[in-house]
Amino acid sequence: MIHIDIFSDVVCPWCYIGERRLQAAIAQCPDLTFERSWQPFQLRPDMPNEGQDWKQLIDEKFGGAERADEMFAHITQLGKEEGIEFAFDRIASAANTTNAHRLILFAAGQEREWETANALYRTYFTDGKNLNDLDDLVAVAERAGLDPAATRNFLQTDEGAAEVQQSQATANQLGISGVPFFIFNNQYAVSGAQPAELFLEIFDTLREEEAAD
Repeated sequence: MIHIDIFSDVVCPWCYIGERRLQAAIAQCPDLTFERSWQPFQLRPDMPNEGQDWKQLIDEKFGGAERADEMFAHITQLGKEEGIEFAFDRIASAANTTNAHRLILFAAGQEREWETANALYRTYFTDGKNLNDLDDLVAVAERAGLDPAATRNFLQTDEGAAEVQQSQATANQLGISGVPFFIFNNQYAVSGAQPAELFLEIFDTLREEEAAD
């Protein structure tokens, strides 16, 4: 068994790419059993609850659209190599991701954690939906196989918000300042959207260590 804690944010394109690369590595190791656990991390924990205009965020973060377009073109190309369709021009709102993280934790209790995380990535980066909109989040949940009425009821509470904050605090205590961040069996850590080959090297190391015990 290899347990992987994954600190991620659903508005982080590198997290999306890193998750795809990890999945590719896992698919190459049918002899191993994996357990993945989503750990909420917010790139912008101070984001207003209603989110922020996307163009305004781009101006603040990149100093204008020209520089941002260069970065997005690079990410889009990397995404294509992993089967991801990035459509940054469709994004209208930068989200406060507290509710998106809460939704993933809710889904984890029904063993739909990663279906939900990937649906959120796709909804945001390909469809350009607003992750601060309740109806859009419920639609994500339904796409991931969750009951839409139960999801709506859950999201209308603050359940799970404390867990999101605690995960952020844990990341800070561990010195995690960027995501994706992967921790394997509480022994090895990898930061960034690394190639699948690096994940495979870690799997081999853990396999050898288990065989030696």
